[in-house]
Amino acid sequence: MTIKYTTMNNRLISILLAGVLVRVAWGGERAPRTIVTTFYPMHIAVLNITAGVEGVRVVNLAAPTAGCLHDYHLTTLDFANLARADVVVANGAGVESFLETIARRWPKTPVISASAGLELLNVSGQTNAHVWVSPTRHIRQVGTIAEGLARWDPGHAEAYRRNASRYIRKLEDLKTRMSDAMKDGQRREIMTFHEAFAYFAEDFNLTVVAVIEREPSAEPSAGELAALMRKIRATGVKAIFVEPQYPAKSAEILARETGAKLYTLDPVVSGPLDPDAYLEIMARNGAELKRALSRQFRNVPL
Repeated sequence: MTIKYTTMNNRLISILLAGVLVRVAWGGERAPRTIVTTFYPMHIAVLNITAGVEGVRVVNLAAPTAGCLHDYHLTTLDFANLARADVVVANGAGVESFLETIARRWPKTPVISASAGLELLNVSGQTNAHVWVSPTRHIRQVGTIAEGLARWDPGHAEAYRRNASRYIRKLEDLKTRMSDAMKDGQRREIMTFHEAFAYFAEDFNLTVVAVIEREPSAEPSAGELAALMRKIRATGVKAIFVEPQYPAKSAEILARETGAKLYTLDPVVSGPLDPDAYLEIMARNGAELKRALSRQFRNVPL
């Protein structure tokens, strides 16, 4: 028996095959919508806010090893991801210089600025954009992101808000534990690697007496190093904090010449793609800060 395929049969078969291919490619009836985050701390926040929400996928631009977005330039892969983005979640406040490019090339793609409505610090005549390093402000950021996603995707609004509330409770508990650990002592002066910890210092009643580099890779001159040494001796600072993402050459010179000791604070700009990463990194920051400052409090030689 010979089966004859008509034009109608061929068309029907093509339609059925196309449907099967779509379901195989996306694992369901409908392709997921894409949330693009700009860099690591925004990605971790969105992973928590979208946990368990079906029909969305989260894609990050800058690699989780890229660090802070100083002078970051969009890559070919970034452009491809942005072309497929249904919404973009950014820190804002000036840290992502490429947001203007996104607005120009994809004007219909909504951008959620996590820093919208926050009071920003002005340091050395420039707006400090490192608001995520402050647990207090990051809590506000998580709420802003959740509300932005709820407006973008009202069908999952309650899930976004519920997840955000759960994550905010964890962040509030983290901040309380960190504050309790650092509540004792008199000396609260520190020197940091760069401007990332201004908001963090405000959270925990610390005084940043100086920063070593205004921007990463902008190493201080010999004259600037000498001025920093004088500052250390004049203020009695015993703890110099470096960051794991950047070389500590200048800080090592300062420590060697003044007798101060080096410790590490992580600005949460790189790390594992794990929903608890921000909590874990900040908890380590709290433990390191307590260890460093407790010695200053007791005037124990470093």
